[in-house]
Order: sequence, then structure tokens, then C-alpha cells
Amino acid sequence: MLERIPFNRQNLFGPELRYIEDAYLRNKVSGDGFYTHWCQSFLEEKFGFDKVLLTTSGTHAIEMAMLLIDIGPGDEVIMPSYTFVSTANAVVLRGAKPVFVDIRPDTQNIDETLIEQAITTRTKAIMPVHYAGVSCEMDTIMDIAYRHKLWVVEDAAQGINARYKEKYLGGIGHLGCYSFHETKNISMGEGGALIINDSALKVRAEIIREKGTNRSKFYRGEVDKYSWVDIGSSFLPSDINAAVLKAQLEHLDEIQTKRNELYQRYYKAFSGIDAQSITLPVVPNSVVSNAHMFYLLLDSQEQRNDFIRYMKSKNILVVFHYVPLHSSNFAHQNLDQYQLPSTVENAQKLVRLPIFYRLTYDEQQRVIGAAHFFLTHN
Repeated sequence: MLERIPFNRQNLFGPELRYIEDAYLRNKVSGDGFYTHWCQSFLEEKFGFDKVLLTTSGTHAIEMAMLLIDIGPGDEVIMPSYTFVSTANAVVLRGAKPVFVDIRPDTQNIDETLIEQAITTRTKAIMPVHYAGVSCEMDTIMDIAYRHKLWVVEDAAQGINARYKEKYLGGIGHLGCYSFHETKNISMGEGGALIINDSALKVRAEIIREKGTNRSKFYRGEVDKYSWVDIGSSFLPSDINAAVLKAQLEHLDEIQTKRNELYQRYYKAFSGIDAQSITLPVVPNSVVSNAHMFYLLLDSQEQRNDFIRYMKSKNILVVFHYVPLHSSNFAHQNLDQYQLPSTVENAQKLVRLPIFYRLTYDEQQRVIGAAHFFLTHN
């Protein structure tokens, strides 16, 4: 039996364990230590962001964003149904309602031409999700938001180091959210970041992240004691996690170069297959992808499921992605019902191939070879 090729394998560059030890030697392993500040400064300087705060997860970054813009009962937030549950949960937890919009069949991103018709008097924000590190059409979305006086919170969980025109994802809306989960391009195990592009939100963001206290001001010597001043929670990650993230960020360009190579090798390999049997990912001209994901859209759900089983028989793990949120049990019991044909169709046909920094050339050739055989014989 050939060695198993997993869907994902962790990066480990070497300094991670040394940095963790150093965090202990500095006697500061809770949040906002040396490594937290280093990572935040790196992200601000590398991507030109005004303010970045590390969080305990991408989920918590989105939840912080909802607190910051005062989402509450009666409010509506427009988003795609084809996304991870965290996008909607952050809204539901505030007593508000997610409003689902269909996706574009080419990029799997929210269809910007359908957003305006979903706006009501209760709409407070739009949450575009940059699927696979490929940007939504942000000029259109921002124009809609400004005309209707809405907040824009970018769910850029998969989008670090990707761009829309000249701007990095996460830095276009009023707020942006990154994930550093183990499946992302850059990982701290579990973690994320909130990007604050509206200067009026910076002070309150620190307070919300520190359990609703002004402790950050206290640490900077701006107040002589800290106290409870607002709502909040414990969104601040350990400096141990940030120490791992520092080692990853130091290799950001190296990781990106490798992922680009893997992506282009996949794309070239599958471009010659009959276009009627598969559809390849689309990256619009205005977008620079971060090669977070390589997927195929097969001919049907049945073919997709057969493909997954076949690849598993070759000891290669490939996976489908989201079950659309609007079709979930929770949505059926608690939310409006939606007809989202592109979301449903593509969710049934999409399959993701392994793409990660430590994927070797030989392993990728095995994936390509097995996939080619299936697709040309079925």
C-alpha cells in the first residue's frame, strides 16, 4: 500500500519550539507579550493595515467584529450561504439574522449583483467571504455599502496575502478577519486576527478583546488602574500561540511561492481534460490569489462522491467543502427559507485536492495521476 497522502500537513520550520521556550524565559506567556506585538506589527507593516489585533480564532475575530459594529436583535447581515458556520454564528449569537445571497458560479463568492435586492430597513452590514483566497468584487460591494450606509466586514479567513487590485484582503472593508487555523496558509494551530480599517473603532476593539476592560491602556501606562468599561470577552491568544505564528510569518514569502507552484502545476495538469467533465477554479484579472485552495467542479454530486471514494482507495484524501448554511437543520428551524441554485449546485460538485507547503512533487504527481485516471475513465 502506498503511503497515505493527507488533505493537509502541518508546517514546522524550526524556530517554533525555540520561540515558545523564549516566551517562557521572558516570563510572559499570556497574551500581549513580545510575540503578540511582533506578529501584529508584522501584519500591519507587511500589508499596510492601520491596526491588527491577534485573536484566539478566526471565529472570534468575526464575533469581535459583530460586537464592534453593535449588531443586535432585529439587525440583518448579508452573507453567502456557502461559507463556514462561524460567519453566520457570529450574527446569530448577537440575536440578529443572517440573510443569505447566492454565489457566483465562477468564483464561489457572493454574487455582488444580488446584494442590493437583499437589503431591507433592518440591514446593518454586508459580510463578503473571500472563498479560496480569491477576492469578492469589493469595489461594487463597497459602493453598495456606502450608498446604503452599511458596515462591511470581510471574512478573509482564507485570504491572507491575497489581493484585490492594489489592496490586501481584510484591508478593504471597515473590518477584516483572518484565520490562522491549522488548515490555513499560515498557522498558529488555532488563532486569527481582526483588522481594523476604521480608526474610530480601534480603542473599543482593544477593550472588547480584553473582556470589556481598559487593561491595554493600563499596560501602556495611560491609566493607573483598569476596570470594566464595556462588553467583551477573552479574545486574546496566548503568547505561546503567537510565538508559533512568528515562525510562520517569517516564512510567508517562501510558503506563498511553494503554494503558487503547487497551484499552477495542478491547473496545468487538469487544463487538458475535457471541459465538459470538470470546471477549474477562476481567478478574475483584478485579483491576486494566495493559492489557498485548489478545487475541481465535477459533473454531478454522484461523480464527485465516486471521485472521493476512488481517491481514498488510492490512499489519497480529497474532500468536499461546505454544506450550504441555508440547507442546514438549524436554518430550516430558525431562519427564512432560500432558493440559492448556484450555491446548491456547486456545493454538490466541488471537491478539494491536497495543497499544502509540505506536499512533495512526487506526492502531487500521485494525486494528479490518480485524478486523471478517474476523470478520463468515468
